[in-house]
Amino acid sequence: MDQDLARAIALSLQESNAPLSRAISISDSEDEGEGEGEGENHFQSELQRAIEVSKAEASRSTSQSVHQSGAPSQSARSTPVASFLSERAQMEKERLERLKRARGQDADDEGRSSTTAKRQHIFSSEVQADGRACTIASASSSSVSSGSSATRAANASKRPIPTSEQLFWDGELRPTANKHSEPRQDEKPTFRLTEVLGPKSDISFAIISSYSTSVSWIYEFFTLSTPVILVAQPDESGQPTIRNIFPNWVMTVPFLRSGRGCQHMKFMLIFYKTGRLRVVISTANLIDHDWRDIENAVWLQDLPPRPAPIPHDPKVVDDFPSIMQNVLHAVNVRPALANMLANDHPNLPLQIINDLRMKWDWSKVKVKLIPSIAGKHEGWPNIILTGHTRLMKAIRDMGLRTGKGKAAKDLVIECQGSSIGTYSTQWLNEFYWSARGESAEDWLDEAKSRRAKLPWPSVKIVFPSLKTVHDSVLGEPGGGTMFCRTSQWEASKFPRELFHDSNSAGGRVLMHTKMIIATYRQKKSLFGAGSQSKGKGQELSDSETEPESDDIEIQNDPIGWAYVGSHNFTPSAWGTLSGSGFNPSLNIVNYELGIVFPLYDEKDVERVSCFKRPARKYVTGQDRPWIQEESELLRQSQ
Repeated sequence: MDQDLARAIALSLQESNAPLSRAISISDSEDEGEGEGEGENHFQSELQRAIEVSKAEASRSTSQSVHQSGAPSQSARSTPVASFLSERAQMEKERLERLKRARGQDADDEGRSSTTAKRQHIFSSEVQADGRACTIASASSSSVSSGSSATRAANASKRPIPTSEQLFWDGELRPTANKHSEPRQDEKPTFRLTEVLGPKSDISFAIISSYSTSVSWIYEFFTLSTPVILVAQPDESGQPTIRNIFPNWVMTVPFLRSGRGCQHMKFMLIFYKTGRLRVVISTANLIDHDWRDIENAVWLQDLPPRPAPIPHDPKVVDDFPSIMQNVLHAVNVRPALANMLANDHPNLPLQIINDLRMKWDWSKVKVKLIPSIAGKHEGWPNIILTGHTRLMKAIRDMGLRTGKGKAAKDLVIECQGSSIGTYSTQWLNEFYWSARGESAEDWLDEAKSRRAKLPWPSVKIVFPSLKTVHDSVLGEPGGGTMFCRTSQWEASKFPRELFHDSNSAGGRVLMHTKMIIATYRQKKSLFGAGSQSKGKGQELSDSETEPESDDIEIQNDPIGWAYVGSHNFTPSAWGTLSGSGFNPSLNIVNYELGIVFPLYDEKDVERVSCFKRPARKYVTGQDRPWIQEESELLRQSQ
């Protein structure tokens, strides 16, 4: 073990000429710096702490591992599919045994009973674990022969299945648990990091991504032998690099032009020894503060392995696994994976990045994946795969386009985040155009001068006021990851009238969650005439290829959609369009990742929303956003 540690340290020191700096300056051209970065000295101290933890754990486990060197077990020799089916069978057996004890009836009767089919919501608190409800079925449907039997059945019905044992085949969205708001005021179920990962002994391989990472902290969530690829923030050079940070861990960073921007994605791909894959999209960094003191959100879904791999199809480019594969290429995972396969881990479940789509069954994943890939993207085939134009494409694919002309649905979007951008009426309308599912071709073909004169669209910017931060459990010291600058707020053309207060539905905690709630209302289109003045609201002509009598079928069932992920509501995160409708360009500063999905009714909206709705509008002359640089308390603590 000491030799392995020494080798990892040596490899790390070889890279000392390219130190990893996570300190991101916040400037007018870079909206996304969250101030959570760590310098190289801090990283090395974190690494040393992780090594000490590793040594301690190794010494504790030596006596156990020495007795486990015999012949491999049957489960170790089984294929991933066989192991996965075995896991399913064992869970079903345990479920039936619990039901038998709870109901006092033959388990075979339960096995023959049918369940009522219903629409699965990814944000439902009733998500099943491998076919099991979160709580054991009520005993009221069983005949009970005595009072004692009834008592036992009632007690059994109240025993929840631990979240760490649940499998989410239909996906699940939850807020993270927070020590300052337990139980939550809205009673929503939560995720802890241990519940997201599951038993660490079950994990065979993981790819994890974060903007800010406490390596000594996250290292303890995995066994010493588990191979892990960590995607992190590049240093100021912006050059892509990989390096070993300790045994079985490889850190990789992607390219950033001139070192400007952020690798802001928060995701996990967790491969289990049974063959199962868990996909996780989060708003939380891999630091204890994000999982303890502020609120975040996590979406995850479990995927079974395919019985046999399917052929690679290069023509499929915009389904969930294809986009996820493109993300892995973009953030420099490929060389890190090759490094692991060539050194000590030749049998990883993921041999090449394209295995992700070929080897796992994605058929039950219904959400759409929305990445932002830093860089300049040109031409329609490229720009619809990233940024807010990817959001536009996803909204169209879900049948949620608002339409145009007199029959258009108006859309109200509520944008909750932890960092405020530099806004113009042109960019807000540009984003709003995509949020409606309308083609950027129409937008770009309008004169820039006319686009610049449009009024603010139906957007609510949800950000904590100074009063909200004061009244939160941690007060001003807890506001270190919320960013708005004085120069932004006091700019003459800043959209102060769009600001609404951010208050968690769970309690008096601040939220690092990035979320958009988009709902329809019956009104004329963005450019509708009649109520506007000074020529700003005159309706722009429709594209020649899309007349006012647009025959696009509007889906009336959903009432809107929601986005959850790493994107703050900023141009750096979502991108800025230029060029023409024939040859568009999209410039993106950051790497971001999130999901979008339909909302079917008001109950869906309330279950998804992390903030109290309706969000309270800032009162002119009274409310001011939380601005760190104006906090005397924070200045004194620095």
